[in-house]
Amino acid sequence: MSNHLGPWTLMPCAPDVCQECAKDHDPSWPHNQQSMYYQYKFYGQHGRFPTWADAMAHCSDELKQFWIQELKKHGIEV
Repeated sequence: MSNHLGPWTLMPCAPDVCQECAKDHDPSWPHNQQSMYYQYKFYGQHGRFPTWADAMAHCSDELKQFWIQELKKHGIEV
């Protein structure tokens, strides 16, 4: 992890959840973009907070389209 976070360190998440977002989800599904753990871990690595596109970057194109449509129903543009 880089030094984007400053003088503090993010504690590890539980071993039985996604190690990127600290939530229990199928590995093929997006990370929880709203998880504070994910936001600060991503910020520490990239120097910016993640978008929904970042959270689903590892997903299949079909799953990305599903999530984009569902998020749009809630007023979230990806």
